[in-house]
Parts: sequence; C-alpha cells; structure tokens
Amino acid sequence: MLNQKTIAFIGSGILAEAMIKGLLRQGMVVPDHVVACGPRPERGQELLDRYAVRTTTDNVEAVEGAEIIVLSIKPQVLCPVLEELGGHVAPTALVLSIVAGAQTGTIQRMLNVPAVVRVMPNTPAQIGLGISVWTATEATTDAQRGQALAMLQALGEEVNVDDERYLDMATALSGTGPAYVFLLMEAMVDAGVHLGFSRHVSERLVIETLRGSVEYARQSPRHLAALRNQVTSPGGTSAEALYHLEKGGLRTVLSRAIWAAYQRSRSLGSQAQVDGQ
Repeated sequence: MLNQKTIAFIGSGILAEAMIKGLLRQGMVVPDHVVACGPRPERGQELLDRYAVRTTTDNVEAVEGAEIIVLSIKPQVLCPVLEELGGHVAPTALVLSIVAGAQTGTIQRMLNVPAVVRVMPNTPAQIGLGISVWTATEATTDAQRGQALAMLQALGEEVNVDDERYLDMATALSGTGPAYVFLLMEAMVDAGVHLGFSRHVSERLVIETLRGSVEYARQSPRHLAALRNQVTSPGGTSAEALYHLEKGGLRTVLSRAIWAAYQRSRSLGSQAQVDGQ
C-alpha cells in the first residue's frame, strides 16, 4: 500500500516518531521516503540519527512532492500551519491528521485537499500496542483508506467509525486514557511505599498487577463487574478497599474527568474552525 510513497510528517513529536518507527519496523517504507519536519533542528538530528529519515524545519519544503502528509502538531498551531501550507499540498495527496479536535472540514478547506483522514491514536502506539480511532472524508478513495489503515496498523489496533463526532469521544476515552492509568498507577505505587515497600518493589508489583489484569480481562468473556466479583470476598480485603473507593466517588470523578476532556476536545475543534475562516 505504501510502496514508493513519500510521507511527510508535519510535527516530529512522540506520536510522529511512533508512526515512523512502526512503518520502518514493518518495512512499509524506506527511510529516504520519510520526511520529518519540526521547529527544532536538534530534534531533527535525533530522528536522523535513529532512523536515517530526511528532516527539515521548513513545512513547505517537507510537503513538496509528498503523497501522504501527516499533521502531528499541537491544536493551538494548526491554523497558522495550514495557512502556511495552503497552495503547496498536491490536491491528490492524502492528509492524515492526529491533531486533537481538528475537524476534517477545516483541513479540507484550508489545504484545498479532499482526502482527509482524522485519527486519534494514543501513546502505547510507541511500542506497537496503541489503539487508534479513525474516520475518512467521503472523497477519500479506497486506495487512500487502505494506505491510512496500513499506517495505523503499524501502531497497534484500530477502529474505523463513520461519524466524526466519535473522534472527540475517542480523544477523551482512549487518547487521554493512558494519563488516567498512569495516575492510578502512581497512586498505587505511592500507597505501596507508604505501607513499607521500597519504591522499586512497589512499582514492580503495580505494573505486573495491571498488566496481568488487563490481559486477563482481554481473554475473558465475562463482564468486568463479574471479574471484579471474583476477587471480592464478602467481608474481605477487596470488599473493604472497594467500599472506600466507591465512597470516595471514584466512578463519578473519573466520569467527570472524561466528560471534561471530551468538552475540551470539542472546544479545540470549534476554535480551529473560527481561526480558519
């Protein structure tokens, strides 16, 4: 799908590197057909040293001749970058955006490119265990959808949706989700240290507990509540701990946090629309 295609990454941060690493690891592209563009020359040098890809600090230079363009920049700089690129992107190019909140219509209008794929990946993509939710504009051809799919499968699992509104939901749930998990892990490790474990041992116990629990849940056909009940004996330690978690409003706080992230994603998209008009 990607053989001989030139892919330009506008933005060379963590997720851009994860995509580059995945594509090269699976032999989908050769380094000379990948261009990584970012404002810091030292970051470009890092990517050159690690992957032998082409690098630049000039966005217009990066997209010259590119058949696939990946927008991997911060939402706050999206419109200035799109304005800079306007008129320089080939109308037949595929634009793949991982910019939180950025709507496909805004990108289409400002770049005058019909084929746009919007994606919300997450950070476990760095090790090939990510989950990406994506949608494509109607003008995106079957071949271009296949190219987008191939790129996302290099990051891990993928879910295709037919309505763009699900992307803001995915941003709040799976895109931001690792932050919730890391906070939970941090709190559990700190609790283990408070009990008397060394931090090293506490971290190992927490990481392996979460890893095993996630894999167990993935393989089990049972509802998560049923799995929780398996380790909750009446009057036991789990029951006591869960009572305090419920009393502290864990479910409510987490639900409100995810809703707030969803609202923020929508707000970023609305602002980008206004700025791009």
